[in-house]
Amino acid sequence: MASDAARTNAGGRQPGGGSALRPFRYPAFAVIWTASILANIGTWMYSAGSGWLMTGLNPDPLIVSLVQVASSLPIFLVAIPAGALADIVDRRQFLIYGEIANTIIAAIFAALVALDLVTPAILLVFTFLIGAFGALTAPAWQAVTPQLVPKQDLQAAIAANSIGFNIARAIGPALGGALTAAFGITAPFWVNAASNLGINAGLVWWRPPRRATSRLPAERFAPAIRTGLRYARNNSHVRATLLRAVAFFLFASAYWALLPLLARSQIAGGPEVYGLLLGAIGAGAIGGSFALPFAKARLGADRLVAAGTIGTALALVLFALARTTVTALVASLLAGAAWIAVLSTLNVSAQVALPEWVRARGLALFMTVYFGAHTVGSALWGQVAASWGLPLANLIAAAGIIIAIPLTRRWHLRTANIDLAPSLHWAAPIVRGTIEEDRGPVLVTVEYRIDPARRRAFLAAIERLGQERRRDGAYRWGVFEDAADPARVVETFLVESWLEHLRQHERVTNADRVMQAEVQHFNLDGDPKVTHFIAAEPD
Repeated sequence: MASDAARTNAGGRQPGGGSALRPFRYPAFAVIWTASILANIGTWMYSAGSGWLMTGLNPDPLIVSLVQVASSLPIFLVAIPAGALADIVDRRQFLIYGEIANTIIAAIFAALVALDLVTPAILLVFTFLIGAFGALTAPAWQAVTPQLVPKQDLQAAIAANSIGFNIARAIGPALGGALTAAFGITAPFWVNAASNLGINAGLVWWRPPRRATSRLPAERFAPAIRTGLRYARNNSHVRATLLRAVAFFLFASAYWALLPLLARSQIAGGPEVYGLLLGAIGAGAIGGSFALPFAKARLGADRLVAAGTIGTALALVLFALARTTVTALVASLLAGAAWIAVLSTLNVSAQVALPEWVRARGLALFMTVYFGAHTVGSALWGQVAASWGLPLANLIAAAGIIIAIPLTRRWHLRTANIDLAPSLHWAAPIVRGTIEEDRGPVLVTVEYRIDPARRRAFLAAIERLGQERRRDGAYRWGVFEDAADPARVVETFLVESWLEHLRQHERVTNADRVMQAEVQHFNLDGDPKVTHFIAAEPD
């Protein structure tokens, strides 16, 4: 089932979204939500069991931290291609096949554990495989929620998803630790395999509403990836979210990677203690989820992330000092509350900056950065702990995450909703005859006549419009002034093909329409003159 990167908000009440209970009026949401909790409980039982199993197979800190690396690395490697697939194929069928494959692999691994055939290498390989299929389906899980509830209940549905996931995170590790202590290390792995059956059945039962279809051919796989990356590169709010994510997750990954060793060696506990600490992180996240609406209203997105970062630094210090279970539990509760505050805010910032046509790809890029930083951080802090010990590794991570706050202050997050629905206000291009879809490149010119006295304000406005052109398909954009007539200005942009330009017509949003109206307000002759040129080819 989807990871916590797939959960985009938290709290019992959201602006415009109502109570988090409202989405349960819709059977599809209620069924998928319930099945997701069961699947995520199994996932967290597997996570706790695999970390503990590795401490018995090889207690070296670096090797133990590689369990987190093997779990996180697949997201870094396949999330972007998976996001492209989720935007261009049937998401329900894609999820069904992915979850069936995940169930089969989990059952094979459980059998190997039962037969005592697991080595550190086999554990890492299967952790990677399970993570890979989870990574393939994660962007689709993120993008599918709007198909389960109507638009007015979307924020409440996202909140309910976050609460449900953290309930699973609180129950799963503790239950996994208890089952391990009572029935042996094999138990959590069998439960994990069985827990996926519910989500498979729920997906087979669900019949999603038809998505709005384009008159144009579906995007091809490789160009769809390039388009998603180009969109993110030219979206300032997405870029800010990604940079803030790197600054946080690179250091916060320390306690996730080192927690099994802290439970076993630093406080001399057993698997039930490790499960209890993971459960406490989940419980802290649940508590933090209900406090988020109030905290967001008082602090705003940027200061809330800073507060969550400071809370994570305090938790890392407590982990460094912990010699008893009580101290480690306090640190885990604080870490969970701080984690959900930062993760939720970053996810919302990414969500509200992405229109539907590129949503899965944009969120996949966020997940890639999130898990990439998590993967690099896990390996880094495992090596630091192996060289200098667990306490010092946690203290260095705490210092690093505090230093990151002023370094990322200038990158502001977006949490206000903007209208990213397609405006469809661009007039169809006037052409003579039929143009083949793959012909290109296409040069579009937009001619304005402006008051030279307002030149500076016009150029500032059209520069913002240039970002929109690049996001939606232009690979080159520019503004040129007539050397003989200072009132005449021509905007130009190049698009790869005629088909890609037609897609631009469908990608323009209502928010973009407002931006274009601001630019056209400077034009002295009504609507600007738009001309399309296409690369000439010999007959």
